[in-house]
Amino acid sequence: MEAVWISFAFGLGILVKHLGLPPLIGYLAAGFILSTFDLDGGETLSYVAHIGVLLLLFSVGLKLRLKSLLRPEVMAGSLLHVVITGVVMGAALRWALGLEWNMAFFLAIALAFSSTVVAAKVLEGKKELRAFHGRATIGILVVQDLLAVAILGVAGTGGPTPWALAVFALPLLRPAVHRLLDWSGHDELLILFGLLLALVVGGAGFERVGLSSELGALLMGGLLAGHRRASELSNSLWGLKEVFLVGFFLQIGMAGLPSWDGWWLAVALALLLPLKALLFFFILVLFRLRARSSFLAALSLATYSEFGLIVMSMAVARGWFGVEWLVILAVAVALSFVFAAPFNRYAHDLYRLLERYLIRAESSRRHPDDTPVHVGSSTILIMGMGRVGTSAYDFLTKRKQRVLGLDSDPGKVEGHAGQGRRVLYADAEDPGLWQDIDLDGVRAVLLAMPDREANVIAARQLRRAGYAGFVSATAIYPEEVKVITAAGADEVYYYYDEVGVGFAEHVWERVSPAPQEIKHAVKDTPAI
Repeated sequence: MEAVWISFAFGLGILVKHLGLPPLIGYLAAGFILSTFDLDGGETLSYVAHIGVLLLLFSVGLKLRLKSLLRPEVMAGSLLHVVITGVVMGAALRWALGLEWNMAFFLAIALAFSSTVVAAKVLEGKKELRAFHGRATIGILVVQDLLAVAILGVAGTGGPTPWALAVFALPLLRPAVHRLLDWSGHDELLILFGLLLALVVGGAGFERVGLSSELGALLMGGLLAGHRRASELSNSLWGLKEVFLVGFFLQIGMAGLPSWDGWWLAVALALLLPLKALLFFFILVLFRLRARSSFLAALSLATYSEFGLIVMSMAVARGWFGVEWLVILAVAVALSFVFAAPFNRYAHDLYRLLERYLIRAESSRRHPDDTPVHVGSSTILIMGMGRVGTSAYDFLTKRKQRVLGLDSDPGKVEGHAGQGRRVLYADAEDPGLWQDIDLDGVRAVLLAMPDREANVIAARQLRRAGYAGFVSATAIYPEEVKVITAAGADEVYYYYDEVGVGFAEHVWERVSPAPQEIKHAVKDTPAI
């Protein structure tokens, strides 16, 4: 059976990828096709899918700052959205389907949740988890997940045990967990340590005390957030997480197919997704987020949630709904994934098309994280303060250049500020950044971001804003060089070519004879 899953998932995944869409759509399609042959994933696929979800949420936790959950836009974006959706959609479902008030409201609440798995995967793939809209999105999703856990507990699925109170003592374990990460090295022990925290402590441990294993994986990752090796751990688990997540999408597709009436209802629910996104957009704008940040976050949240399926399965188990409702909701969730994937892939292009309409909803007062960047007397800007950007910053600063670093990761910004570097928060993919910033005194802009799309967008926006100075960028893969150059960069440096040249130059400086030695060598050479 496993051979069939893998074959279908790979075949449809690679087909969809060549059509320019994310492979996850192919995995969902593979699940639907397999379900028509009455093939059941069974416990094995369920276990694989569960591992994938836990590893993804653990990776999200590694990049999470818990204090961001207390921001007004996060709390309002989650709770206000759930309440409004519950009331409005609950009334609509009661009127359209003739459901009882309690059933209609419960179904509406299940549909109010957004998919943490899909949003996190999309944001991670675009390197936007640490961007302002990415942090807002993940914060909203975490609050929604906590609300879902509360509903499950109140509804009587066992509920938390008294031992669940020990969760509040987790911060006390932070020093010990950090020390274990330091001791784990860089090889297989590092991966095993990540699996231990995500699957054993966060997953099985939280389930034993009556809490959600998904929440446990997220919080265990959060204990390591901010550690200098958190990114290394995340990268080590990346391949495992991606493979196991295929099982999650297959499982959603293999949940079964509804009747024709059920299909129409599932499609109708999927067609309501633009309204869900619109509500998120206006709530976030209300809390002074710019139109762009609100739009990108709303698109990331425009799905139905796997947590909604968990809540509905509990309702079916208690006899509140028939099993056909679980199948209908599963199809609606799958369709929401299919619709969300291409829209999120081209989110920045969509915003540029709609910007003149969306910007009208902006508040005249700006959110603190959305204030314009002022370069002051800086003559060189470095966008992306990772290892490459930091090395360039230090090199140019030692040569008495006035350098300003920009990065979309608040953690990096704080870290660099603590080390005495001038680094400000800025999102390179934000068109408003390059339109609002005064670049008159800037002679060069260095684009040192690891994501090709970010470098392309930044180079293009710089030229659109009228910047005529020198633009240099980095590329991880050779095929990226032409794309970034075409976007407006004057020079693009391919990492591995430049590393080889720099390495050779360094060795040559150490082993080549000095000019004086060459002169003496020539003088001492006997004549022929």
